[in-house]
Amino acid sequence: MLRTVGLVALALVLGGAGGAAVPPRPTGLAATAGDTIALSWRDRASNETRYELASRVFPGGAWVTARLPRNTTSWAHSGLPAGTTVAYRVRACNRAGCSAWARGARATTTAPPDLAGVAAVGGCPVFPADNPWNRDVSADPVDPRSDAYIASISRGGEGFLHADFGSDPTYGIPYVVVPASQPLVPIRYVEYGDESDPGPFPIPPDAPVEAGNDRHVLVVQSGTCKLYELYHAERDGQGWNAGSGAVFDLSSNRLRPDTWTSADAAGLPILPGLVRYDEVAGGEIRHAVRFTVDRAQRAFIHPATHYGSSDDPDDPPMGLRLRLKASYDISGFTGQARVVLEALRRYGMIVADQGTSWFLSGATDGRWQDIDLDQLKTVPGSAFEVVLTGPILKP
Repeated sequence: MLRTVGLVALALVLGGAGGAAVPPRPTGLAATAGDTIALSWRDRASNETRYELASRVFPGGAWVTARLPRNTTSWAHSGLPAGTTVAYRVRACNRAGCSAWARGARATTTAPPDLAGVAAVGGCPVFPADNPWNRDVSADPVDPRSDAYIASISRGGEGFLHADFGSDPTYGIPYVVVPASQPLVPIRYVEYGDESDPGPFPIPPDAPVEAGNDRHVLVVQSGTCKLYELYHAERDGQGWNAGSGAVFDLSSNRLRPDTWTSADAAGLPILPGLVRYDEVAGGEIRHAVRFTVDRAQRAFIHPATHYGSSDDPDDPPMGLRLRLKASYDISGFTGQARVVLEALRRYGMIVADQGTSWFLSGATDGRWQDIDLDQLKTVPGSAFEVVLTGPILKP
């Protein structure tokens, strides 16, 4: 009789009511702090019905428990003042009971980044205010070779601006924002690995890929404020294959090594130069714009670090910066096109890749108004001038 009672008690401890097993304890609880705290953990259970995440603010706060759906492995704690320290613990539960708490984690929030005067994506400033991408060049001196450069660029197309983005979802270059808890996946380079940053990268399996030949993938990780970019990207199992790839710290002005490429031919980041819908809808673009030329000189100007293929000194070097002339009348332009032209007058545009001349790069977004953007096709290359921004460097 005593032996039977003992077995029943043991069954209740191990399996709970009805013989169901209590789920195993989650592991690897981690807390990453920014202006929010990003939490992640490993799900070791297959029979949980929920997770319980408990948090306690220091000093003296009481434990507060949130119930999360099964299979949850991440959570973001937002709305906390800067300097707030929070402790966390998590466990898996089902009808039979709850596992032991995972080993706890603790983090302290920091002040949100100062976004004054610069563009932002995912709560991150897109480089500091004094970064070349964010610099006002409206008063910079004109390059003595401006006319030769403009003539060379115009030989490679129709000689007018063109928005290489629009309402069609196959136009433009897409990007995605992921949390600090986004899992890292392996990256394998198949073309320019010697000039690429090694993985793993926090790129989700469903990250949007640019249509067309270049197949760029752009990922901003909030919290860490890092930008991850791939060229010729393709899914490969749980990771990605790519021709090349680069990581940029959005809080830093650090450049890539001279003569190195990136996911862009010029060695530049792509995302900072995209025309993005939210900026235009807000009435102001506060950075230079990426654009392509038919032929680029085998030379570069910082912040570019890589070069083109031409030996003709009249062809533009990578990183060359143009601006819309102050004398060019834009009073008749309206809507989205007007916002773009105002930015080109103040911040200009930077040669970033070889392609069709005068094509401006923008983010994929179905909200673009093509009729507005088509006004840009009336702006001739002769409305631009080249500004002096630094010495020409050669490999």
